[in-house]
Amino acid sequence: MPETKSLSIHEAAEIMGKSDQFVRVGLQRGILPFGSAVKLSTRWTYYISPTRFYEYVGEKSKSA
Repeated sequence: MPETKSLSIHEAAEIMGKSDQFVRVGLQRGILPFGSAVKLSTRWTYYISPTRFYEYVGEKSKSA
């Protein structure tokens, strides 16, 4: 079944125990391997794969 929902920056940051800005900058720089950041005009847009995120932090997905 394909993923249809992205985790929010805030949800990911809270689970990791980091700030929202930490997650944003990590995605922008390609350092965090569980999502992507795309700059559209002057604003950034983010996608966080729930499956890849929970694998990265070593937890099972809430939906699993």
